[in-house]
Order: sequence, then C-alpha cells, then structure tokens
Amino acid sequence: QVQLMESGGGSVQAGGSLRLSCAASEATVRKQCMAWFRQAPGKEREAVVSIYADGRATYYIDSVKGRFTVSQDSAVNTVYLQMNNLQPEDTAVYYCASPKPQWQCGPAEYEYKSWGQGTQVTVSS
Repeated sequence: QVQLMESGGGSVQAGGSLRLSCAASEATVRKQCMAWFRQAPGKEREAVVSIYADGRATYYIDSVKGRFTVSQDSAVNTVYLQMNNLQPEDTAVYYCASPKPQWQCGPAEYEYKSWGQGTQVTVSS
C-alpha cells in the first residue's frame, strides 16, 4: 500500500500563505493521480483538488479556485498544494490521498485506498 506523508501545515493570519507537501512512497501521481482533501471541525471531509499524471488538475471547491494551486514533482513522488490568501474558512486538517487501482481521483472518498495522516491548517482572522 502506498504510504503518504503530508507536511507544511501551520497557523497563519488571514491573507497568509502556506505550502503543503505530500510525499508518496511510490510513483502514484506519475502513474495515475492524487488528490487533496480537507476536513473542517464538525464537518465532513471534502475533496479540494485532484491532479493527474499529465499535470491537469480539477478543483472541487469554488472558493479555493484562484487561491490554491496544486502541482507535482514526479521525480520525488511529491504533490504540493500552494495556498494563498488563506481565509478562516480554510481552517481544516488537510489530507492527501492515493486512489484505488484504475480509479481516476474523483471527489468521492471511496475512490481512494491510501491516506496520509493529515496536516493541520489554522487561519485566524
């Protein structure tokens, strides 16, 4: 099973930036795709963005479009999430996820087999 390790979370004020990293033990994004999810306090986990082997990305939350950018470095099996102009509503635990074989990284949790431990992002107003 693919091992995933997120890093880069922290506490920032509104308008600040953070860059999350997700290091995978296998070349998952190069072969298939990966995704970022988040779970805010008291809410369901939701998909933020998927990135595919060819570099395409699908963002699932309208409020992050134009502020968040996903990227990959396939040489080191790492996916990044650059988050700019962070807002208090972005406060959540952020997870990266690797899909089940032959699944295509949609927004549903059941499509994913491996999850990282999560990294906390806290944005204060």
